[in-house]
Amino acid sequence: MNKNNSMSKASIKKIIIVGGGTAGWMTAAALAKVIKTTNCAITLIESSDIGTVSVGEATIPQIREFNQMLGIEENDFLNATNGTFKLGIEFINWKKTDHSYMHPFGGYGINMEGIQFYQYWLKSLQYGENSDLLSYCLEGTAAKNDRFTRPLNVANSPLSTMNYAFHFDATLYAQYLRKYSLAKGVERVDAKVTKVTLKKDGFIDKLTLDNGEEHGADLYIDCSGFKGLLIEQAMHTGFEDWSHWLPCNRAVAQASEKAATLNPYTKATAQAVGWQWHIPLQSRTGNGYVYADSYISDDEAVHLLQKNMKTKAIGEPNFLRWTTGKRRKAWNKNCVAIGLSAGFVEPLESTGLHLIQSAILRLFSLFPDKNFHQTDIDAYNAHTDFDITRIRDFIILHYKATQRDDSDFWNYCRNMEIPQTLSDKMKLYQANGRIFRENSELFNEISWFSVLHGQGIKPDSYHPMVDHMPLDEMLGHMARMRGTITESLKRIPSHKEYIDNVILKSK
Repeated sequence: MNKNNSMSKASIKKIIIVGGGTAGWMTAAALAKVIKTTNCAITLIESSDIGTVSVGEATIPQIREFNQMLGIEENDFLNATNGTFKLGIEFINWKKTDHSYMHPFGGYGINMEGIQFYQYWLKSLQYGENSDLLSYCLEGTAAKNDRFTRPLNVANSPLSTMNYAFHFDATLYAQYLRKYSLAKGVERVDAKVTKVTLKKDGFIDKLTLDNGEEHGADLYIDCSGFKGLLIEQAMHTGFEDWSHWLPCNRAVAQASEKAATLNPYTKATAQAVGWQWHIPLQSRTGNGYVYADSYISDDEAVHLLQKNMKTKAIGEPNFLRWTTGKRRKAWNKNCVAIGLSAGFVEPLESTGLHLIQSAILRLFSLFPDKNFHQTDIDAYNAHTDFDITRIRDFIILHYKATQRDDSDFWNYCRNMEIPQTLSDKMKLYQANGRIFRENSELFNEISWFSVLHGQGIKPDSYHPMVDHMPLDEMLGHMARMRGTITESLKRIPSHKEYIDNVILKSK
């Protein structure tokens, strides 16, 4: 066998990605890095006349793994995308008005005797201890003090494990990855797809473009956004609507001038209908209002968004519309939907890019040959469904577990029926604070605890094994943990100083 031509005849030789934007160019970049365009031709078809959708500009820490896989230098990426750092999300007015809590990216305290730290903290509340939960989390404490650092080489210190994500301009990120992908041999075709031709067995045969060209491939990836040009319009795969659980179906976004304080966290402020985001970038601020059009008009939404901006508006408002839910099959025959074409859950916990990233990595794990084995397709779809439905449950929790009764919107959310999977998790926590992470679902026990506690759900008790540690010993450990966080914070510069002295100076 010729070692230079050792690929099987059944190997995928041509991939077409339909749609650019973040989903398309993340997919193209990852494929070009892993598969190599010398072995498999990769073509991305997008039209300069069609705008892309970018709902929010915030991420979660997993995006760092994706960038590292591509070999992207972090400072270069941040400078190219107007990026800043993110240590968590602050939720304002969700439990009730004039209340806030943080969902930080780091854990609380140190687990003791094999039991999660937060169980000890729950017990301490029953003995008059009123220490702030965030005082045990360096990421949360740093965020609220507008400080940031990457991990420092300090032994046995939470400084060595700082966990973080980014705020950045998603359009600039797509452009950054486009340049990366083209340099690795991805072909870009600037045109609209006007016709999708299917074979008798339902597989996609070829695409016809508005420039008259026809393009065919072995594998098609649909990154065409909400419309699902291939997966839905051509293949009629079907869609599962979740609007009854997540009624927000609109957003209006508008940039404003740079904020005076560079917060290293996203702010999500609940309104009478829906919520508003505040995302600080290097040179401007990202603002948006997510709402349900059955409770508030577009004009009212724009007025509320602009009224609550902390700095002067830039440009015009941009409206986004969606139906929350998922495609019944993200992979159908020789077509895989990635990004908005596969499904959408509102950006409350910044999961949009994660769903793209996890879809790409899942496709790598189950990458097909020309036989397109149904067992691979079924496994992909099962894991995709699990991923997005557990994220869905986590988002629903923010709306369901509220004490707000000041509007029809919140009354609906507070009283609505919820998925059984979420109901079971809430009941388990209600009994004695137990939380189980199932099959590596995205959000771990600490994330669930942050929101369950933050939204005001108080368990009837705590894990009974906590009682095996004497109370004085437990409280002593907790005091030392708070002291460690306080001392560690002194070594962390302000977020603005870090951006100015480390990121901008690296240009």
